[in-house]
Amino acid sequence: MSVSKLPPTALNLKQFLQRQRVLGLYRSMLRTIRQVPDEADRKYLKDWAREEFKRNKEATNQDAIRMMITQANNHLEELRRSLALARS
Repeated sequence: MSVSKLPPTALNLKQFLQRQRVLGLYRSMLRTIRQVPDEADRKYLKDWAREEFKRNKEATNQDAIRMMITQANNHLEELRRSLALARS
C-alpha cells in the first residue's frame, strides 16, 4: 500500500488553475481600482471587492465558481470602461 505524500487538502490541477485565475482576477481588480480618481470611491470599491472575494472564498462547486469568475470579469470590464469614459 502506497501512502500519498500530498496533504489531504491538496488541489487537483483543475482546481489549482482555477484558483490562479481567481487570484489574478482579484489582483487585476485591485490594480484597476487604484486608478479611480476619487479616494472615497476607491475605498468603497476596494472594500466591496475584498468582501465579495472573501465571501466566496469557501465555494467548491465548479460551475458556481465559473459563474462568479464571469461576473467578476464583467464587473472589471465595466469599471475599466467607466474609467476610460471619465478620462475622455
